[in-house]
Amino acid sequence: MKFIVKFKWVIAAFILALTVILMLTSPNLTKLASEKGQSQLPDDAVSSRASQILKNAGEDSNTISMVIKLDNALDKDSEKQIQKIIDKTEKIKGVKDVTTPLTDDQDVRNQLMSKDKKTVLVPVTVSGSDEKVEKIANQIYDSVPKDTTAYVTGASLINQDFAHSSEEGLKKTEFITIFLILGLLLLVFRSVVTPFIPILIVGITYLISQSLLGILVKNVDFPISTFTQTFLVAILFGIGTDYCILLLNRFREELANGHDKAEATITAYRTAGRTLFISGIAVFIGFAAIGFAKFAIFQSAVGVAVGVGVLLVILFTLLPLFMVTLGEKLFWPSKKVASHSDNKLWGFLGKKAVARPFVFLVITAIITVPFIVTYDSKVSFDSTAEISSEYKSIKGLNAISDALGEGKAFPVNVIIKGDKELTKADVIPYLGNISKAIEKVDHVDSVMTITQPTGEKIDDLYVNSQLGSVSDGIKDAVKGIGDVQKGLSDVEKGLNQIADQTGSASKEKSSGSLAPAADGLAQINQQLQLISTQLSTTGNVQQAVPQLVAISKQLTTIQTGLQQANKNLSAQQGQVGTLSDSINQLAKGVNSANDGLTKISDGLTKATDMLDNMSDSSTVRDTGIYLPAEVMKDKGFKQSIDNYSFADGKGVKLSVVLDQNPYSEEAISTVKNIEKAVASEVVDTPFEDTEIVYGGVSSSNADLKDLSTTDLSRTMVIMMIGLFIVLTILFRSMIMPVYMIASLLLTYYTAMGISELLFVDIMGNDGISWAVPFFSFVILVALGIDYSIFLLDRFNEEVKSGVAEGMVTSMSKMGSVIITAAIILAGTFGAMMPSGVLTLVHVATVVIIGLLLYGLVILPLLMPAIVVTLGEGNWWPFLPKKEKHKVEE
Repeated sequence: MKFIVKFKWVIAAFILALTVILMLTSPNLTKLASEKGQSQLPDDAVSSRASQILKNAGEDSNTISMVIKLDNALDKDSEKQIQKIIDKTEKIKGVKDVTTPLTDDQDVRNQLMSKDKKTVLVPVTVSGSDEKVEKIANQIYDSVPKDTTAYVTGASLINQDFAHSSEEGLKKTEFITIFLILGLLLLVFRSVVTPFIPILIVGITYLISQSLLGILVKNVDFPISTFTQTFLVAILFGIGTDYCILLLNRFREELANGHDKAEATITAYRTAGRTLFISGIAVFIGFAAIGFAKFAIFQSAVGVAVGVGVLLVILFTLLPLFMVTLGEKLFWPSKKVASHSDNKLWGFLGKKAVARPFVFLVITAIITVPFIVTYDSKVSFDSTAEISSEYKSIKGLNAISDALGEGKAFPVNVIIKGDKELTKADVIPYLGNISKAIEKVDHVDSVMTITQPTGEKIDDLYVNSQLGSVSDGIKDAVKGIGDVQKGLSDVEKGLNQIADQTGSASKEKSSGSLAPAADGLAQINQQLQLISTQLSTTGNVQQAVPQLVAISKQLTTIQTGLQQANKNLSAQQGQVGTLSDSINQLAKGVNSANDGLTKISDGLTKATDMLDNMSDSSTVRDTGIYLPAEVMKDKGFKQSIDNYSFADGKGVKLSVVLDQNPYSEEAISTVKNIEKAVASEVVDTPFEDTEIVYGGVSSSNADLKDLSTTDLSRTMVIMMIGLFIVLTILFRSMIMPVYMIASLLLTYYTAMGISELLFVDIMGNDGISWAVPFFSFVILVALGIDYSIFLLDRFNEEVKSGVAEGMVTSMSKMGSVIITAAIILAGTFGAMMPSGVLTLVHVATVVIIGLLLYGLVILPLLMPAIVVTLGEGNWWPFLPKKEKHKVEE
């Protein structure tokens, strides 16, 4: 410290120059937070894998929704207006496809329009980053006439609006924090000089930290989120001010003891500086431990550790300059420097606590335990609740929810990827079974995939419908055979009449052609009657086909005979011309009948083939679906395959619409149930060995829930182990760290319980924002440990007079510092309240409650009771503190 005091001006000049250089050369952290700070799940998360699979297949398009609200039901004029908007939208760069609701397909219309036809949904497929999607949305807004109400919404746009809301909240937080700290410091020090020193110290720290973070984020992908800067402001200004108060109070105390400016500075840093260093290291470790989290948004709080590191450097290099230079003037307009007075409240509580420790343990339990017992860990994953409903993306989402259902905007996507083609006729039917299994899950509204592209199954693909068609075909065949019989009967009559007209001589000559032909037709009619009866009663197509083929051959023979008879008659005189024409007509009748039977036979042959294929198809037995070749070649069905497949048919998709808010925790449970249903259904099917993953908002939130829970548990363990090791080394005790950390856990769960009571039970929110438990724990433990260090480090100084006496003295000396520090830190988090971001409001509430609870209840009531109960055991397993002092003496 003597070196720093000696070269104070050189050091100050270097720090100021460094600050200016970094400000001028570093990237804009706010812009980086907007570009890279969105909620990104790790690569091994289910929804991340789904996105990656689609991206690798070139299917990483993003769908946003244009919602058009009409004053009256859709009519021709409004259709023309909407079509103009669609035409303009299709021309926007980055727009890949627009699904029009103005189609003749009634199923599509029903999907994209409200029942009253006053709300129309136009899905728009786009590509690019969230920022590019936002630009596309702005261009869409430009294409909408001023007299038309339209909104554009989607996950990307909600993310962007959240980022904008966070930026606006940061500006409010910065402004309020500075003025709040100035006001509090004016009250504490009653000086117009002192308040500006912490502001200047922390301000320089913030500028350097922000610049360093910008460099790290840009060059080494250092984690960042839209919360990073807000937390950096609140925590740096909070603990920075606390540390300044600690040092300035000790500096004032040493001046009052008669030391000169330099000596008072050196002494303040030797005593309070040690406490400050221990506290700073503890806070640094607390935030550095976040680096072990897997989720990027959690990792982003590691940036605070960078700020804390810079703060320690500035406090130990720049603050001494003001102390040594200004001395007593630092506290102007006070003419006399006096040591800060002891805190009477903490002194009183300390005496009572050491006298009746058990009573104070019980009092603490009465205050905290009820909130811990009733804490249900209710969390909300609704990111739409994070920001104001005035944002257009939220208005659009609400319009869709009100008109078409909450789940319509953000369906759950089931992505199936295999090594072999999954769009073959013997594989696709199993999608029908998967769809049915998903539809049975509670809160699933509809499923869209190849076999049901509009959410309703295609009946013609199912065997029961196809068999119905075969049955109808048999009825048509029976009717056709009847028509053939009638025609052949007419031919038979005609032949008999011609035979009578030709006379006996001619009849004898033609008998070989006409009379036998008539007899043959009579026999054929009898055979057809038998076949017709068989088809009607048994439906035995396989038996009827060869019989019809044989009859067709007989008809061919008869036709040949009639043609020969015609030649014989041509050699006779008289009525030859007329008879020849009649026989020709009868021959044509036989030919027509033969053609009719051939068509009937061909139709029945196709039916036979289809029935044979059905009987051989495993898909029919397993799924009840059969896809004949003509269906696979059908243009409409091929379009359905294209819409719900990717990677050259090696991947297929199912889109699942829920009947509940896709952001709700209930939707997360539904996704889990869908996963179970699909996993059970694909066993022993072609999809068994495929990779099945899930995308969409609800799936991402399911990953968030799992990840946030495991990250919180992991971080809690790492932080507590890290703090335990550091505190054990610094305090030379393994007991003190235990109850210091335990007291903070008690504070954290009590604060969470109170916050849940406030936001959920009283205000009616679905739950605390999902990120709040993690951030609140890290902040409360990392910052709260400061106050226990303040108290117990001073206790180690005062313990010479005995454990009880030393505890009471340290509480009297540090009470005002800790209460002031807690109020100031709570105030800086209170500055986050007007941010408009729900997560920040919740975090601020938990931290404020925790800090005040710790500063006003846990430390003054619980801590002295524990310390006096343990006595010399406080320093186990090392040398007891009193023995240390004896050795030193």
